[in-house]
Amino acid sequence: MFRNFGIWELLLVLLIVLLVFGATRLPQIGESLGKAIRSFRKGFSGDEDKKKEQIDASKTDSTDTKKDDTGKPE
Repeated sequence: MFRNFGIWELLLVLLIVLLVFGATRLPQIGESLGKAIRSFRKGFSGDEDKKKEQIDASKTDSTDTKKDDTGKPE
């Protein structure tokens, strides 16, 4: 579908975007788009890191807590 985009089509799209948003708004749009992508990537990879940390923490917590005969921690 998008394989037939040539240089002229891309320039036409860029010109339309420039006319719609204006030259002053384009850097702001690019910056906010970049921040959103970075935040998404960080959040996506951060979730996996948090899960690993929680699993590691739960393993160390269960092995570190010793209980006496009454069931209370020492």
